[in-house]
Amino acid sequence: MKNYKNTVFYLVITGGFTALMYWIITKGKHLEVAETIVTPESGRGSWGDFLASMQHNFQDPLAILLAQIITIILVARVFGWIFKKIGQPSVIGEIIAGIVLGPSLLGLYFPEFSLALFPVESLGNLKFLSQIGLILFMFVIGMELDLKVLKNKANEAVVISHASIVIPFALGIGLAYFVYNRFAPEGVKFLSFSLFMGIALSITAFPVLARIVQERGIHKTKLGAIVITCAAADDITAWCILAVVIAIVKAGTFVSSLYIIMLAVLYVIAMIYIVKPFLKRIGDLYGSKDTIIKPVVAIFFLVLIISSYATEVIGIHALFGAFMAGAIMPDVPKFRTIFIEKVEDVALILLLPLFFVFTGLKTEIGLLNDPYLWKVTGFIILVAVVGKFLGSALAAKFVGQSWRDSLTIGALMNTRGLMELIVLNIGLELKVLTPEVFTMMVIMALVTTFMTGPALDLINYIFKTKDGVEVLEPTNHNKYRILISFGNNEKGKSLLRLANSLIKKQKSTSSITVMHLSLSDEVHTFNLEDKEKNSFYPIVEESQLLKQDITTIFKATMDIETEIADVANQGDYDLLLIGLGKSIFEGTILGKVIGFTTRIINPDRLIDKFTGKEGLFENSPFDERTRQIISKTKMPIGILIDKDLQHVNHVFIPIFSPEDSFVIDYIQKLVYNNNAKIVILDVNGHLTTNFVMNSAIDSLEQKYPNNISLITDKIIKEEFLAQQDLMLISLESWKALVDSRSDWLSGVPSVLILKQ
Repeated sequence: MKNYKNTVFYLVITGGFTALMYWIITKGKHLEVAETIVTPESGRGSWGDFLASMQHNFQDPLAILLAQIITIILVARVFGWIFKKIGQPSVIGEIIAGIVLGPSLLGLYFPEFSLALFPVESLGNLKFLSQIGLILFMFVIGMELDLKVLKNKANEAVVISHASIVIPFALGIGLAYFVYNRFAPEGVKFLSFSLFMGIALSITAFPVLARIVQERGIHKTKLGAIVITCAAADDITAWCILAVVIAIVKAGTFVSSLYIIMLAVLYVIAMIYIVKPFLKRIGDLYGSKDTIIKPVVAIFFLVLIISSYATEVIGIHALFGAFMAGAIMPDVPKFRTIFIEKVEDVALILLLPLFFVFTGLKTEIGLLNDPYLWKVTGFIILVAVVGKFLGSALAAKFVGQSWRDSLTIGALMNTRGLMELIVLNIGLELKVLTPEVFTMMVIMALVTTFMTGPALDLINYIFKTKDGVEVLEPTNHNKYRILISFGNNEKGKSLLRLANSLIKKQKSTSSITVMHLSLSDEVHTFNLEDKEKNSFYPIVEESQLLKQDITTIFKATMDIETEIADVANQGDYDLLLIGLGKSIFEGTILGKVIGFTTRIINPDRLIDKFTGKEGLFENSPFDERTRQIISKTKMPIGILIDKDLQHVNHVFIPIFSPEDSFVIDYIQKLVYNNNAKIVILDVNGHLTTNFVMNSAIDSLEQKYPNNISLITDKIIKEEFLAQQDLMLISLESWKALVDSRSDWLSGVPSVLILKQ
């Protein structure tokens, strides 16, 4: 009855008011004055009007901006993925994507499309949006700096850092002396031009350097601490120098720039002695709360905006204000983590690629159309590498580092990346650099960043030693060594219980290493130790309950699947245990669509097609991440489908193929070490026909008659499955079982899928 009333009410209200609107519109037509009514152009027809309307919509500034953002993000992600796969920072790929979308490639070969996508009048919108992205990014960079590290390592770090600035700065000024007449913009004084050349050659990309240090696992070593400290000191010093250089360029002379510098000094004093204590008080009040309320968030963002505005008005650029606002954030890891999470995704994924493309639109490789210009470019690269690489390395050697560590520091400090592009764009905006010089310097930034990884590999090869933390425990070939890689704590504890059940009585001849990997974009220098401690705390507690010693590995990486496989393959482990990941779209229509499209366009799958690995995963029951780990790992691997595994006392093992004979080794370990009760399902009689399996099972039955039982029933009852703690099965048998769609499959306990 209630539904009936609702329906009647709905029809009366909507119908009545629709009729009223129609009546008012009809009466309103009599109010029109014929002379003032503008009618559409005649002769086009309704279809022509529609096309004209669509064309107008496509040319709307907002539509153009949205189309630009879509294109930029897609192209940047693709190039970032490609360069990540070849072992380079994804930022290089994103910079290359910007150049590709600019006049150097897209504008050269598809000028009409380039002009339609990036019309000149739209570049202003793109510029300001990219500047907002840079402000947010510099805010994050300021927050990522761990100023406590500077205090602890100040002596060595300051010597190396300042040497790595002053040497290339001097070389940059010397370079400017030789190229000023030919390449300096008309009307620009030598002081301004030379100072910008100096700062451009002396900058280090702290974010890229920090990511490389974490990804290579040297952040825990003394070398890693020194490099991070040097980069932090370099960043602070370089941005202060840049602020002075900008002030001098804008003022025209050094004397007139003193007024700007004095204002900048007052600004810094106010930020350190007034704003920082105020923010610290807020951090002390709200740092222990579970959530940070929106008014507090608003205060911090307001500080960011006011600080950026102040430095822009003073004349030392808004980016310095954003950097300063981040650096004075309360020294509370929770605060910094929350703000980085709020800002970083928008800044790095959405807005920062706009800056790369805006840079690419101003980078015209075609301007270097003469062999002489390429010689000058090569000379700029040479001076940049000699100044930064050798300057840092010699300073590091002077303070007592080994040659290997000194050269490593030099290679890392030579990384320029995004920070270099920021400096170059400021120079181009101030008209201190010509488009030719700008293009040369962009190429230099790409080359010096690209060479960091190969240079580190070459240094390690020359000195015939591996990175110190790659081998985190001595290799003992007599030990049975298990590597566990976990994502969340509950899976990690289940994997540890499982590993412990395999070696419980053989602890003297076995070992367990537990590894947790985090995407490098999610790990920052200021909270690295806290992140590691929090990640392993539940696992360490569980190991103490089990009385099982463990070794831990914590690494940041941009490619978790490859990193797991590399550590497993290089560490001489006997078994890798991982948990099966699940898609958040599993079981939904969207999940089926995503799964279908991923299978077609996933680049890793295409690679596996060509290398012949795809056949193993046809109709794969695994998620994409697990599939990639399996395909890259060259050792026995166990994939745990965890249903809150607490004990491994009752184990069910289906045998569907003679190739399952390797599973017997795990049966022996579980029986001997954990006194597990094993039930083997053998519907095809392989245990009687296969000599190896038959002999092994007979031997076990003689030694442990109460631990082994055989069944041949094809129908497995739910009551039986409910009594089991774990089902252990080979990969091929698991695939066969999934393909058979057995009714009892949904009732299985936790499952360990083994691949030999």
